[in-house]
Amino acid sequence: MDRAQLILLGLPIFLFCSDLFNLFTPPPPKPQPHRPHQPPHIPHQHRPAAIIPETLDFPSQKTSGLGAIGYGNTVEINFCVSCSYKGTAVTMKKMLETAFPGLDVILANYPPPAPKRLLAKVVPVAQMGVIGMIVAGDRILPMIGITHPPAWFHSLRANRFGSMASTWLIGNFLQSYLQSSGAFEVHCNGELVFSKLKEGRFPGEIELRDLISKTLTRPSILAGSSY
Repeated sequence: MDRAQLILLGLPIFLFCSDLFNLFTPPPPKPQPHRPHQPPHIPHQHRPAAIIPETLDFPSQKTSGLGAIGYGNTVEINFCVSCSYKGTAVTMKKMLETAFPGLDVILANYPPPAPKRLLAKVVPVAQMGVIGMIVAGDRILPMIGITHPPAWFHSLRANRFGSMASTWLIGNFLQSYLQSSGAFEVHCNGELVFSKLKEGRFPGEIELRDLISKTLTRPSILAGSSY
């Protein structure tokens, strides 16, 4: 086996090993809920007098009245990581944390159904099987009792590099498709407030802020957060 064949065989093996490592690596732990920072205790006799700055009544300094209801509540955004939705999720997270100070916003991956996840793990194995047949099929087939290879095998062997590249690209496309869920689900205190799987679109920033505000200002939510 010459140097070119070693490179063509070694590169798919390296990429296959990296895919397996990424597939079976456990997801990172969820971040702990954000707790407001408690100021250090100062003895009564040494506590300095509080200085209240005088502010001018500009419109930009007026509070919206929605920030106080953020404490003690949680919003979870489950999105498709392989669909490149992370940028949108981070933007929504920053917007909600700004609109509702103290609100705990958690980002998490929304996995595809179990059959798609299983097929996504089978695709790399099939890739390596086809590439192995292209590189060394003339020695593998006689070992399993096939003395006359089929016509498609000779077609693949006629252009080894093109066949291997096509197999790798098609396999990666199938694996990416099987790992994607297309989801962008928003839950507030365990209640679903927006679902991209149902609506078929992303929520607008103002729309999502209003949905979260309506959920947090319900009497039951306010009564629960007051304790």
